[in-house]
Amino acid sequence: MADTSDGTDATETELDRAATAIREGKLVVYPTETVYGLGADALDSTAIERAFEAKHRARDKPVSLAVPDVESAKRYARPMERELAFMEAFLPGPVTVLCEKRDVVPDVLTGGRSRVGVRVPDQSLALELLERVSPITSTSANVSGRASATRIEELDAEIRDAAAVVLDGGETGGTGSTVVNVERGEIVRRGENADEIETWLAAEE
Repeated sequence: MADTSDGTDATETELDRAATAIREGKLVVYPTETVYGLGADALDSTAIERAFEAKHRARDKPVSLAVPDVESAKRYARPMERELAFMEAFLPGPVTVLCEKRDVVPDVLTGGRSRVGVRVPDQSLALELLERVSPITSTSANVSGRASATRIEELDAEIRDAAAVVLDGGETGGTGSTVVNVERGEIVRRGENADEIETWLAAEE
Protein backbone atom coordinates (compact mmCIF):
# COMPACT_ATOMS: atom_id res chain seq x y z
CA MET A 1 0.00 0.00 0.00
CA ALA A 2 1.13 3.57 -0.54
CA ASP A 3 3.12 5.13 2.27
CA THR A 4 2.52 8.81 1.69
CA SER A 5 5.03 9.72 4.40
CA ASP A 6 7.94 8.36 2.36
CA GLY A 7 7.67 10.97 -0.36
CA THR A 8 6.49 11.32 -3.90
CA ASP A 9 8.33 8.35 -5.43
CA ALA A 10 6.66 5.78 -3.18
CA THR A 11 3.26 7.33 -3.79
CA GLU A 12 3.80 7.54 -7.55
CA THR A 13 4.79 3.86 -7.66
CA GLU A 14 1.72 2.81 -5.73
CA LEU A 15 -0.53 4.96 -7.90
CA ASP A 16 0.94 3.34 -11.01
CA ARG A 17 0.38 -0.11 -9.49
CA ALA A 18 -3.19 0.79 -8.62
CA ALA A 19 -3.93 2.09 -12.13
CA THR A 20 -2.46 -1.05 -13.69
CA ALA A 21 -4.54 -3.25 -11.38
CA ILE A 22 -7.74 -1.44 -12.39
CA ARG A 23 -6.90 -1.80 -16.10
CA GLU A 24 -6.43 -5.53 -15.48
CA GLY A 25 -9.94 -5.80 -14.00
CA LYS A 26 -8.82 -5.92 -10.37
CA LEU A 27 -10.06 -3.97 -7.35
CA VAL A 28 -8.31 -1.09 -5.59
CA VAL A 29 -9.06 0.70 -2.33
CA TYR A 30 -8.50 4.46 -2.57
CA PRO A 31 -9.11 7.46 -0.31
CA THR A 32 -11.60 10.24 -0.97
CA GLU A 33 -12.43 13.34 1.06
CA THR A 34 -15.39 11.43 2.57
CA VAL A 35 -14.62 7.71 3.10
CA TYR A 36 -12.41 5.08 1.46
CA GLY A 37 -13.71 3.89 -1.90
CA LEU A 38 -13.55 0.61 -3.78
CA GLY A 39 -12.35 1.18 -7.32
CA ALA A 40 -12.85 -1.00 -10.39
CA ASP A 41 -12.99 -0.24 -14.10
CA ALA A 42 -16.46 1.32 -14.35
CA LEU A 43 -16.82 0.26 -18.00
CA ASP A 44 -15.89 -3.40 -17.39
CA SER A 45 -18.92 -5.45 -16.37
CA THR A 46 -16.77 -8.27 -14.98
CA ALA A 47 -14.74 -5.89 -12.82
CA ILE A 48 -17.92 -4.20 -11.59
CA GLU A 49 -19.30 -7.62 -10.62
CA ARG A 50 -16.12 -8.20 -8.56
CA ALA A 51 -16.84 -4.99 -6.65
CA PHE A 52 -20.43 -6.09 -5.98
CA GLU A 53 -19.20 -9.49 -4.81
CA ALA A 54 -16.57 -8.02 -2.48
CA LYS A 55 -19.16 -5.75 -0.90
CA HIS A 56 -21.92 -8.40 -0.85
CA ARG A 57 -24.02 -5.69 -2.48
CA ALA A 58 -27.43 -6.31 -4.02
CA ARG A 59 -27.27 -6.05 -7.82
CA ASP A 60 -30.27 -3.71 -7.97
CA LYS A 61 -28.39 -1.07 -5.98
CA PRO A 62 -26.53 1.24 -8.38
CA VAL A 63 -22.89 2.23 -8.07
CA SER A 64 -21.55 5.63 -9.10
CA LEU A 65 -18.50 6.34 -11.23
CA ALA A 66 -15.61 8.70 -10.53
CA VAL A 67 -13.77 10.85 -13.05
CA PRO A 68 -10.97 13.44 -12.71
CA ASP A 69 -13.02 16.45 -13.84
CA VAL A 70 -16.39 17.60 -15.15
CA GLU A 71 -15.24 17.58 -18.77
CA SER A 72 -14.37 13.87 -18.49
CA ALA A 73 -17.84 13.15 -17.13
CA LYS A 74 -19.37 14.11 -20.49
CA ARG A 75 -17.88 10.97 -22.06
CA TYR A 76 -20.00 8.75 -19.82
CA ALA A 77 -23.03 10.90 -19.01
CA ARG A 78 -25.25 13.42 -20.78
CA PRO A 79 -25.58 16.29 -18.28
CA MET A 80 -28.15 18.92 -19.15
CA GLU A 81 -27.33 22.63 -18.91
CA ARG A 82 -28.57 22.93 -15.30
CA GLU A 83 -26.73 19.77 -14.28
CA LEU A 84 -23.52 21.12 -15.83
CA ALA A 85 -23.93 24.39 -13.96
CA PHE A 86 -24.38 22.46 -10.72
CA MET A 87 -21.34 20.29 -11.42
CA GLU A 88 -19.20 23.33 -12.16
CA ALA A 89 -20.33 24.86 -8.86
CA PHE A 90 -19.81 21.82 -6.60
CA LEU A 91 -17.21 19.55 -8.22
CA PRO A 92 -14.65 18.50 -7.28
CA GLY A 93 -16.25 17.92 -3.92
CA PRO A 94 -18.22 15.48 -1.74
CA VAL A 95 -21.18 15.39 -4.13
CA THR A 96 -22.60 12.71 -6.46
CA VAL A 97 -24.65 14.05 -9.36
CA LEU A 98 -27.23 11.84 -11.09
CA CYS A 99 -27.13 12.28 -14.88
CA GLU A 100 -28.46 10.39 -17.89
CA LYS A 101 -25.88 7.74 -18.72
CA ARG A 102 -24.35 7.10 -22.11
CA ASP A 103 -24.55 3.64 -23.68
CA VAL A 104 -20.88 2.96 -22.89
CA VAL A 105 -21.80 2.67 -19.19
CA PRO A 106 -22.82 -0.94 -18.40
CA ASP A 107 -26.29 -1.53 -16.97
CA VAL A 108 -24.74 -3.59 -14.16
CA LEU A 109 -23.22 -0.37 -12.78
CA THR A 110 -26.55 1.43 -12.59
CA GLY A 111 -28.77 -1.49 -11.63
CA GLY A 112 -30.48 -1.13 -14.99
CA ARG A 113 -31.36 2.51 -14.38
CA SER A 114 -31.00 5.21 -17.04
CA ARG A 115 -29.06 7.55 -14.75
CA VAL A 116 -25.56 7.21 -13.36
CA GLY A 117 -24.03 8.92 -10.35
CA VAL A 118 -21.02 11.07 -11.26
CA ARG A 119 -18.35 11.86 -8.67
CA VAL A 120 -15.22 14.06 -8.86
CA PRO A 121 -13.55 13.58 -5.47
CA ASP A 122 -11.71 16.48 -3.85
CA GLN A 123 -8.77 14.39 -2.69
CA SER A 124 -5.28 14.53 -4.19
CA LEU A 125 -4.51 10.79 -4.28
CA ALA A 126 -7.92 9.98 -5.74
CA LEU A 127 -7.51 12.61 -8.44
CA GLU A 128 -4.00 11.42 -9.27
CA LEU A 129 -5.34 7.89 -9.65
CA LEU A 130 -8.18 9.14 -11.85
CA GLU A 131 -5.71 11.02 -14.05
CA ARG A 132 -4.11 7.65 -14.71
CA VAL A 133 -7.27 5.59 -15.17
CA SER A 134 -10.96 6.50 -15.31
CA PRO A 135 -13.82 6.10 -14.93
CA ILE A 136 -13.65 3.91 -11.85
CA THR A 137 -16.37 2.81 -9.49
CA SER A 138 -17.20 5.19 -6.67
CA THR A 139 -18.61 3.10 -3.85
CA SER A 140 -17.56 2.83 -0.22
CA ALA A 141 -14.90 0.22 0.55
CA ASN A 142 -16.95 -1.79 3.01
CA VAL A 143 -19.22 -4.81 3.13
CA SER A 144 -22.80 -3.60 2.65
CA GLY A 145 -24.49 -2.91 5.97
CA ARG A 146 -21.22 -2.30 7.82
CA ALA A 147 -19.62 1.03 8.69
CA SER A 148 -17.62 2.85 6.03
CA ALA A 149 -13.86 3.05 6.52
CA THR A 150 -12.21 6.39 7.26
CA ARG A 151 -8.79 4.77 7.87
CA ILE A 152 -7.27 1.71 6.22
CA GLU A 153 -7.13 0.01 9.61
CA GLU A 154 -10.94 0.00 9.55
CA LEU A 155 -11.25 -1.91 6.27
CA ASP A 156 -13.27 -5.12 6.42
CA ALA A 157 -11.18 -8.25 5.97
CA GLU A 158 -13.26 -9.21 2.92
CA ILE A 159 -12.38 -5.90 1.23
CA ARG A 160 -8.67 -6.20 2.04
CA ASP A 161 -8.60 -9.72 0.63
CA ALA A 162 -10.38 -8.65 -2.54
CA ALA A 163 -8.22 -5.59 -3.26
CA ALA A 164 -5.05 -5.88 -5.32
CA VAL A 165 -3.80 -2.50 -4.04
CA VAL A 166 -4.72 -0.36 -1.03
CA LEU A 167 -3.79 3.32 -1.28
CA ASP A 168 -3.30 4.88 2.15
CA GLY A 169 -4.37 8.52 2.21
CA GLY A 170 -4.61 8.83 5.98
CA GLU A 171 -7.86 9.57 7.78
CA THR A 172 -10.74 10.79 5.62
CA GLY A 173 -13.64 13.12 6.40
CA GLY A 174 -16.09 10.44 7.44
CA THR A 175 -19.35 11.77 6.02
CA GLY A 176 -20.62 10.27 2.75
CA SER A 177 -21.19 12.35 -0.36
CA THR A 178 -24.48 14.11 -0.94
CA VAL A 179 -26.38 12.49 -3.83
CA VAL A 180 -28.32 14.98 -5.94
CA ASN A 181 -30.89 14.69 -8.71
CA VAL A 182 -30.53 18.18 -10.16
CA GLU A 183 -33.22 17.63 -12.80
CA ARG A 184 -35.80 17.05 -10.05
CA GLY A 185 -34.20 19.58 -7.74
CA GLU A 186 -33.90 17.07 -4.92
CA ILE A 187 -31.31 15.63 -2.60
CA VAL A 188 -31.48 11.83 -2.73
CA ARG A 189 -29.03 11.33 0.13
CA ARG A 190 -27.82 14.00 2.52
CA GLY A 191 -24.12 14.30 3.24
CA GLU A 192 -21.48 17.00 3.04
CA ASN A 193 -22.59 20.46 1.80
CA ALA A 194 -26.28 19.46 1.81
CA ASP A 195 -27.51 22.82 3.11
CA GLU A 196 -25.47 24.75 0.54
CA ILE A 197 -26.77 22.44 -2.20
CA GLU A 198 -30.38 22.99 -1.11
CA THR A 199 -29.83 26.72 -1.33
CA TRP A 200 -28.43 26.40 -4.86
CA LEU A 201 -31.27 24.18 -6.01
CA ALA A 202 -33.89 26.56 -4.62
CA ALA A 203 -32.22 29.61 -6.21
CA GLU A 204 -32.03 27.91 -9.62
CA GLU A 205 -35.68 26.82 -9.79
